[in-house]
Amino acid sequence: MQLDLFFILAAYLLGSLSSAIITCRLMGLPDPRSGGSGNPGATNVLRLGGKKAAALTLLGDSLKGFAPVLAAVLSGRPEWVIAAVGLAAFLGHLYPLFFGFQGGKGVATAFGVYFGLDWRVGALIAALWVGIAVSTRISSLSALVSMGLAPLLVWYFRPQGPLVLMAVVIALLLAWRHRENIQRLLDGEESRIGRQ
Repeated sequence: MQLDLFFILAAYLLGSLSSAIITCRLMGLPDPRSGGSGNPGATNVLRLGGKKAAALTLLGDSLKGFAPVLAAVLSGRPEWVIAAVGLAAFLGHLYPLFFGFQGGKGVATAFGVYFGLDWRVGALIAALWVGIAVSTRISSLSALVSMGLAPLLVWYFRPQGPLVLMAVVIALLLAWRHRENIQRLLDGEESRIGRQ
């Protein structure tokens, strides 16, 4: 039980390392919480610092979801622990302990969680994101649709209750964090990839 709690706590603490804020500080860029859209995520870092900074942010955010979940899977943790680890890493990104609980929207970290859980789930979610992004050039819509379908993919490939519940909670939290984007989508005012 102590080892299970260690995995969960470590996942939250790792998730609390904001790749966007750290990358911007190291590269001398504006704080992503106060510049651009105000969101400490890869899309905003792209606006503030270009492709290299965004790629580093995306990689960091993905790894902090991927690493703890994969570690839990490989160490044979029960499904409920794997689910709790994935959710803890995701919550760490949304509400980071080290950065005043002001986190990002969680898309890249969720991708990492799903790749760590099952590469097939991660690959299909990523393919959905890319397909929608290429056709619509709207990042938020790509995230909402791909993550909204994630519980179905988890249920198909890993039909254990705790894992499916984790995916549902992630999808709901991600939709909540994108509520302003959803309103702009409904109003036809959401920005497109490659435009300010």
